[in-house]
This record gives sequence, structure tokens and C-alpha cells, in this order.
Amino acid sequence: MQIKPGTLLSTIDSPADLKKLPREQLHQVCEELRQYIIDVVSVHGGHFGASLGVVELTTALHYVYNTPYDQLVWDVGHQAYGHKILTGRRDNFVTNRKYKGLSGFPKRSESEYDTFGVGHSSTSISAALGMAMAAKYKGEKERKVVAVIGDGAMTAGLAFEGMNHAGVADSDMLIILNDNCMGIDPNVGALKEYLTDITTSPTYNKVKDDVWNLLGKLPVGKTFSRSMAHKLTDGLKGMISSSSNLFEALKLRYFGPIDGHNIAKLVDTLRDLREIPGPKILHIITTKGKGYALAEKDQTKWHAPGLFDKVTGEIYKKTHDKPQAPKYQDVFGHTMIELAEQNDKVFGVTPAMPSGSSLKYMMEKMPDRAFDVGIAEQHAVTVSAGMATQGLRVFCNIYSSFMQRAYDQVVHDVAIQKLPVVFCLDRAGLVGDDGPTHHGCYDISFFRCIPNLIISAPMNEQELRNLMYTAQLESTQYPMVIRYPRGEGVMPEWRTPFEEIKLGTGRKMKDGRDIAILTIGHPGNFATTAIRQLKLEGIEPAHFDMRFVKPIDEALLHEACQRYPYLITVEDASVQGGFGSAILEFMAREGYKNEVRMLGIPDQIVEHGTPKELQRECGYDAEAIADAVRNMLSTQLASDPNVIRLERR
Repeated sequence: MQIKPGTLLSTIDSPADLKKLPREQLHQVCEELRQYIIDVVSVHGGHFGASLGVVELTTALHYVYNTPYDQLVWDVGHQAYGHKILTGRRDNFVTNRKYKGLSGFPKRSESEYDTFGVGHSSTSISAALGMAMAAKYKGEKERKVVAVIGDGAMTAGLAFEGMNHAGVADSDMLIILNDNCMGIDPNVGALKEYLTDITTSPTYNKVKDDVWNLLGKLPVGKTFSRSMAHKLTDGLKGMISSSSNLFEALKLRYFGPIDGHNIAKLVDTLRDLREIPGPKILHIITTKGKGYALAEKDQTKWHAPGLFDKVTGEIYKKTHDKPQAPKYQDVFGHTMIELAEQNDKVFGVTPAMPSGSSLKYMMEKMPDRAFDVGIAEQHAVTVSAGMATQGLRVFCNIYSSFMQRAYDQVVHDVAIQKLPVVFCLDRAGLVGDDGPTHHGCYDISFFRCIPNLIISAPMNEQELRNLMYTAQLESTQYPMVIRYPRGEGVMPEWRTPFEEIKLGTGRKMKDGRDIAILTIGHPGNFATTAIRQLKLEGIEPAHFDMRFVKPIDEALLHEACQRYPYLITVEDASVQGGFGSAILEFMAREGYKNEVRMLGIPDQIVEHGTPKELQRECGYDAEAIADAVRNMLSTQLASDPNVIRLERR
């Protein structure tokens, strides 16, 4: 899909081209840019509402600032589609989030305009401050640094840590607070109420803006006039309002709020702020999904809607001839309600992902027992720990990739104190189009070394339900991790009766000859598919679904090692220090000499693509498992560099 020839946007290959246009034509550029995003995303998919909401801001920033020399840092980055289009990637934008195509987020290796790789929220202020500090040290007085952060991302502690330092670092940087009251879901917490108060009671800011504009027009020199404006507005603070004190108490000059969809106002304001040294914050008000009525009305639904008809707004759904298995996250969400109805000690916590994790179902039905704590993974873990000290059974649902941010809290606040918090790690494994910032590759490896922590993974929906049921029983006295992938499971009839699973026990799915496949979690289904194919070739591997990485079922491992000379381990996680490594450690300790091949995510950064494409690339899909079985049983076994041999002591 190419941009229409003859449009202004078709002439913009870089911000230098944008700067050639008179300010009066920027409104047309914004309209064309917004329409191009709608055209491409409706056909090719991707994030939607966030980029529409910052079209004017994106255009104004590249019009006023000298990018890429001036450094522009986007927070999270799912709103950076317009930025990509204006910085030389317009014609390649159709490859956005596709295998081997453009990343869905800013990425340093992709463009010099992408100053910082993002995907997780709330990093922009700290990163931009680091850039500003470096510019100051190098004497680059003309270089400007801008961080764009949403009000949802502002709820994270890291954002406040960055602002706290920025206020005293005396570095020249601008923080733009893009306030639309939305992350993926509506924002929560006291900060939301505070920003709403600023937005709806702008008396102080209007007076300050009026004084600023008046003195800027006096024929006494702009520097002197603006200096006097600061003194006057400081004196007015106590008399009129305290609405800006939060930021100014951190020594950040506060400006706004202003309309983030008024391109002329944005350009004028940014030009003024560009000339003001030191740390400052501009508060703009925008609408997520701006310019597409349905997205403005239901911003959560249109955050990343998939493919849709841009005229009617119909979101295309997959059609199936037979009943489909539900998504794992929906099984979690509905099972939470069942457990909570049976056990009044069951509670749910998620950091800003109620829709993605499906905790929203419990929040709607039991709002006093399920909580969205905002983009604050560390807080989510420790508040869950605090609740657990009072005898509650808290299911803390955090995406695997986001759990990395709360590692310290898991160690100190949960594991050391042996508090039975249940960590449900959604999006474990390769998540697909969101790419390396969202893949859940490392949780098995970084959790496996923590004492007092149970680590499990269900092969299907029934197993997920039973693990959740087991985790909330009084007999389970340790914290427990349940990891599961994004997307559909394998059981259309998934609502089965609850059964307790004995902790640390796996199951033998199938007997076999010569070789055994040991799996953890959903990839066990890949092994089942591979085994069906291999049976047609006269090859019959055994299959063990281990269910637990820690404690691991040593009785099953003894059986596998004693009966099968060849073993293959399969996991949708990093093979470095993961499930396969746990089995090798067991074998080394027990003196087994079986030949082992480990399949999983290799020791490299995996880029974006569909899950099937990436599983194939990483070599642990059904076809790769079948190939590994054939190779290990072939006469070329001795030359296979991926085979690890352990000799007996």
C-alpha cells in the first residue's frame, strides 16, 4: 500500500522535507498522516488508537526540533507510527510488525531517528535525562532532548525517579506529558485524579499563560520579560491554585495544559519552550483514537483491534468450522471467578492489564476483590505480598516480560518470607508481532534459582485450571508461578471439574521406544503433533509432560533416563538455564549418560513475527521436534553439534 501521489505526505521523506512547508499546511499534513495510519493498520494490523492521538504532536515535534540531532524519546512506542512515517519509513510502513519487517516500536538499529529502544513503559524520562546529561558534558549546547510520556506510563515509579533526578540535574530537557486518561485500559489511581483536576480547573495555568504572553510582547527584551513572568507566576501560585505544585515541587517548570490537537498552538508552544533552558514539562490533552470516531468512543477496544473495515468499523474475526479453544487468558479470567466464589480468600491483582490478562471479568463481578494497580509491577508484587501476610490467596497476574521489572520484590518480599502469592505469567514464550520487548523468554531461567518458589506450566486449559485450584489450597504453603502463552489453547470443552495436582509431579503421556520427549507447558502439544507424524514413519517416542520445573519430578526423570538412551527437552523459554538445563543438572548429579538435545529459545534476541514463524525459526515447533527425533536416531548422531553427552561419574 503506497501513499497517494500528489499529497503533501508523499513529498516528505524526512523531517527536513516537513520543515520546508509553511505552517499553514501542517494541518493538511496531519490529516493525510492520520488517514495513512488508518489505511495501513486496517489492512495490516497493529496498534491503532495511540498513534492517532499524537499525530499533531508528532508533526509539531519534527517541524520544530532538529531531529535526529535533537533527541526525541517516545515512551512505550506504540504511538510512534507517525514518527516512523515522517522519518523515512513511509513506504516500508506496510511491513510494520511483520516477520523481517519494521518493528512495531522505536528501535535504535532501525533508524537514527529512533534514539532509544522501547516497548516497556516509563523509561523515557530517565533515558532522555541521560542523553541531556551527556550533551551537557560534551558541550553540545544547541542539542535539545525531548521525552514524550503518557499519563498511564507516568504511574510507574521509574518515571518519578527520572523526574526527581531531572529537577536537580540542571540539564536542558523537555518532558511532554501526553494526557489522554488511557493506557490500554482506563488509567487508575490518585495521579489520574490529580491530572483531571489540573485539566478541569486550569485557573492558575490560564493566568500564568496570559502573563507569559503579555510580557513576551513587551519591548523590554524577551529574556527579561520571561524572567519577570516566572517571578510573577511564582507569587501567584499560593493565591490562585496549587494544581501544578506536584511537578514544580520536583523543580520542573510546568506549562499547560494545552490542546494537543491544535497544531498551530503546539508549534508556537514548542518553539517557545525550545528557547527556555533547564528541565521543564509540557502538559497536553489528547484523545486516543483521534480522527476515527469508533476509536474515540471505545479506546480500549481500538488500542490494537486487528484487521478491520475502515469504512464500517467492522473488526474482522476468524471464522471456524468447528468449536474453538479459548484463549489461555480467558480461561484464567473465568477460572478466577469460580475460585473466588468457592474461596473468599481469593483475590486478583494486575498492573494495568485487566483486559489483556482477562482479570477484567472478576473486576466487573467482584470489584472489591480484584484490582488494577496501574503500571507498577513492583508495587503489584509487594501489595500482593502484604495481602498474603493476612491470609489472603492473591493471584498476581503479570505478563512474563513485565515480571522482569519486579524481580527484586519476588525475591525479598515473597520468596524469602515464603508468602504463598500465586504469580500467573501471561504471554510466556514468544508472543509474536510485539517482538523482543514483549517475548516472555527468561522467566524460567531467572526464577529457577530462587528458593521457596514453585514453577509450573500447563499443557492445556484443564491443567491451567487445576494448577490454579491447587495454588489456592491451604496445603500449598509456598509461592507459585504458573506460566502460560498468549493466545488459544487446545480444548474447546475446557470448563472441567477442578482436581488437585500433587506439587512437583508430571505425567507420562505416552510410552515409546529408544527416545523420549520431555516437555514443559504448551509445547507439549507440539510434541503430540510430532509424535503422530513420526508414528507413520515407524518411530515411536515416549512423551513426558513434566508440568513442574521446580520441584521437578525426579521419579519420572529416573524412569526416562533409565529406559531411553536419547532424550529431547522442549520449552518455550530460553534454553540457557531453563527447563532443559534443570534436567541436565539432574542427570549430572545422578550420573546418567543419556544423549540429550535441548529445544527452545536460543541465546539470542528474537525479533518479531507470528508465533508460528518464530517457533519455526527457534527450532521447537512440531516439525523441529520431529526432525530432532529423526536426527538423534540416525547414523549421523555422532556429528550433531547440538547433542550434549553426559558421561557417568
